[in-house]
Amino acid sequence: MPQFQPDQQEDIASLVHPYTNLSAFRESGPTILARGEGVYVTDTEGNRYLEGLAGLWCTALGYGNEELIETAREQLSTLSFTHLFGGKSHEPAIALAEKIKQIAPCPVSKVFFTCSGSEANDSQVKLAWYYNNARGKPEKKKIISRVKAYHGVTIASASLTGLPNNHLDFDLPYGDRFLHTSCPHHYRFAEAGESERDFSARLAEDLDALINAEGPDTIAAFVAEPVMGAGGVIVPPDGYFDAVQAVLAKYDILFIADEVITGFGRLGTMFGSEALGIEPDTVSLAKALTSAYAPLGAVTVSETVYEAMLDESEKIGTFGHGFTYGGHPLSAALGVKTLEIYERENIAGRVAKIAPKFQARLKALSDHPLVGEARGMGLIGGVELVADKATKLPFDPKQFVGAKAAALIQKEGLIIRPIGDTIGICPPLIITEDQIDELFDALGRGLDAAEEMVRREGLRAA
Repeated sequence: MPQFQPDQQEDIASLVHPYTNLSAFRESGPTILARGEGVYVTDTEGNRYLEGLAGLWCTALGYGNEELIETAREQLSTLSFTHLFGGKSHEPAIALAEKIKQIAPCPVSKVFFTCSGSEANDSQVKLAWYYNNARGKPEKKKIISRVKAYHGVTIASASLTGLPNNHLDFDLPYGDRFLHTSCPHHYRFAEAGESERDFSARLAEDLDALINAEGPDTIAAFVAEPVMGAGGVIVPPDGYFDAVQAVLAKYDILFIADEVITGFGRLGTMFGSEALGIEPDTVSLAKALTSAYAPLGAVTVSETVYEAMLDESEKIGTFGHGFTYGGHPLSAALGVKTLEIYERENIAGRVAKIAPKFQARLKALSDHPLVGEARGMGLIGGVELVADKATKLPFDPKQFVGAKAAALIQKEGLIIRPIGDTIGICPPLIITEDQIDELFDALGRGLDAAEEMVRREGLRAA
């Protein structure tokens, strides 16, 4: 049995860890982080790491930002809590909602606050259903997501998610209102010789066929991440969203943009929708909205949907949806300050300036013997490990090559996230060019160690 420190033993005895192989974890134990500064974190044993996933795609301004710390201190000393139920309100929520209205990539009438991205997408589903009931279209309730999409873990948002491990033995997707169309991953799913534009056109045809098979009058909305995150950092092929939006426009189907990861500068624009020519009807927000200094999510509401909400709440006597901590004063105040910093420091412009170096170092990994594809956009990347570069054959998933590689990369001083056998990279937006080199140097060393591990253990395709 491994020898664990007392705090590690207590962790194993007391905590359930999300997205963890709980059986294997009892043998490996936790990495317990104690401090953070800038783009670095330090564990309880004194090991320092470059945080290459910004926590969970979220700590955009890095660790220990004094402005955010002082904002939190001031808000807690002024108004530690109130809520937005029953007409109560507070200044931070009002100010943050107004700012989101000003900068959102779609027309916004109102903002509805949640505590997370999962709750934001769950609320999007409920609002789509509510809206169509209000306008006398009770059959228009199905939501189309995509294979390999990630939209959260509540029953509704996990049903939107298109990843098998989020469904298996949870009895998901729930009901017949959640549909999944083709995954826009050219490397994995394009036909031989098929260009990106031809691939995009085919996927749009797939979507059109799905809508017609189900009946256009039954489809309420289509939801998509501008760049797919937890499904493997999948960048849409050329022409994809233009083709998809043309299909949606034919059938009166709302476009929900899940900006939980791509919002607030990650792709070099304030929102991923702007970088990719998406014109959504509504967006889901979370993560970098507060730079992860406190939990907060949000949903933008158009005037058309809000008018329907008014009619329904008048008929029913209330709008019966909300979260105790949605729009918490601490989170909202941090959101206001975070958006102020993004604007003042031109964070999106900064990302656009340094992203070419990040992407160049990322794409250079395509030459590594273990790497099938290195893909990304802005300051987000994915490195897909394969058993055979020529045929694109993946490793047997039961060999956990991605997880083993991630552990070796961590030994080199870099925290990333294994997504199956894809290495996800998403550093804080304040990373410098020198730190980009540090990140990829450590990643390269870790991949070399993983190549040796694969050879030593005789790991191969299924």
